Amino acid sequence: MESGPKTAEGVVPEVMGDIIIRVAHAGDIIYADTISAEMESSALARGTGISKRPPSLIREKILQGKAVIALCKNGIWAGFSYLQTWERETFVSNSGLIVAPAFREKGIAALIKVKIFQLSRLLYPAARLFSITTSAAVMKLNARLGFLPVTFAALPADPLFWEGCRSCVNHHILCSKQHRNCLCTALLFSPPG
Repeated sequence: MESGPKTAEGVVPEVMGDIIIRVAHAGDIIYADTISAEMESSALARGTGISKRPPSLIREKILQGKAVIALCKNGIWAGFSYLQTWERETFVSNSGLIVAPAFREKGIAALIKVKIFQLSRLLYPAARLFSITTSAAVMKLNARLGFLPVTFAALPADPLFWEGCRSCVNHHILCSKQHRNCLCTALLFSPPG
């Protein structure tokens, strides 16, 4: 499968008050530890099935130009998401959507979701985009972008993808169901044509 242009040009930054939502760049790796820690503490606080993402993965996605970040103009981190490809770039996951607690319920997650969707479509226009989540808010955001609920059979079969669920509190459920379902809802966007 041919992939699209490997540049984030065309994903225009969004400004909301003093917050800028844009494709992350090398200077943003300073936020990797904070983002990783917030992902873990948020999952623990809500008791949800968010997989842990180590700071090294966050840094890697930033350096590859496969992440979106929300920052205040004064440099305070507000939110983040990244994308990852699977099965020779036929699938792209929109993953790790997190908003810092002080910035929640202000519409930042929706703007990040739109930007990571745009980046995914720009970089991999022929790929199917997917997301798995336990969050009703993320499901709503995905639905607005054209994602539809699907069974886990519609997701990548790549064992490395499923390995990412190992740190989730619900991993035992996924394993007991032979990766056919879990507490997460799978959502898929298929490109037109």
